[in-house]
Amino acid sequence: MIGKVIKYDIKDINTDLIIPARYLTMSEPEYLAKHCMEDLDAKFIHKAKKFGYTIMVAGANFGCGSSREQAPIALKAAGIQCIIAPSFARIFFRNSVNIGVPIIEFNKIENINTNDVLEIIFTEGIIKDTSTKKEYQVKKISSFLQEIISANGLINYARSKILGKSIIK
Repeated sequence: MIGKVIKYDIKDINTDLIIPARYLTMSEPEYLAKHCMEDLDAKFIHKAKKFGYTIMVAGANFGCGSSREQAPIALKAAGIQCIIAPSFARIFFRNSVNIGVPIIEFNKIENINTNDVLEIIFTEGIIKDTSTKKEYQVKKISSFLQEIISANGLINYARSKILGKSIIK
């Protein structure tokens, strides 16, 4: 994948900051996207759409807090297709994979900036920053998790296995 970065160099961005609880009265992804990150950055959705940000880079322990699955749903609906951070809350990590959003653990986030364009080769564990011409090796996403992400989430993956045919795109 190739995408443009929006970066929040902040540790412990929790699920309440990703999607505040006051907006959980509705579950439609488009509604959640309108309010995604608004307590941290009131202009997040505007910037994401205007500048075409598809990769979020953030500090350690991203997605901590409650286990609300709406957090990765809100990010995905806002156009975020991949999240990079030094570490993730485990339930956020799994909720993201389960809806088809890849998660990359990378300790050197100080080398990546907002507006950088990254090419990510998941099968090889490579991040190429086309803006700075730097390349980084990261832990590969397991082939099993790659299959789930490629199927656009766990439900589609399971359907493909149950029905015995691939619906993976």
